[in-house]
Amino acid sequence: MNTNVLAAGAPGDPVTTEKLMADLRVLASDMEQLLKITASQTGDRVALVRAKAEASLQAAKIRVADLQQVAMEKSRVAGRATDAYVRANPWQVLAIGAFAGLVFGLMLGGRSDAE
Repeated sequence: MNTNVLAAGAPGDPVTTEKLMADLRVLASDMEQLLKITASQTGDRVALVRAKAEASLQAAKIRVADLQQVAMEKSRVAGRATDAYVRANPWQVLAIGAFAGLVFGLMLGGRSDAE
C-alpha cells in the first residue's frame, strides 16, 4: 500500500503511508523516552499529563498496528487477484511483458545513440 497523502507541514509534498507509519513509530518511541524521563517528577498535574500521554501512546500504537494489518490484507488481496489474472490470461501477460520489454529496450537504445 503506497498511497500518497499530503504532509501537514509541507504543502504539496507527497508522503507515503509507510513514511507516515515510520514517523508515528518514531513519535511513539520519543514519547516513551519522555515518559521514562519524567517518571521521577511528582505532582498531580504531572501525573495527569503522564496518564493522558500514556493513553494517547497506547491508542497510537493500536492504530499503527491496525494500519499495518489493513495494508498487509490489501497487499494479499492484490497479490491473489494478480495471480488469478496471470493464471487465467498467461498469453496476454506474456504479450504485455514482451511489449513493455521492447519499449524499454528501445528507450535505452535511443539513449545510448544520443550520448
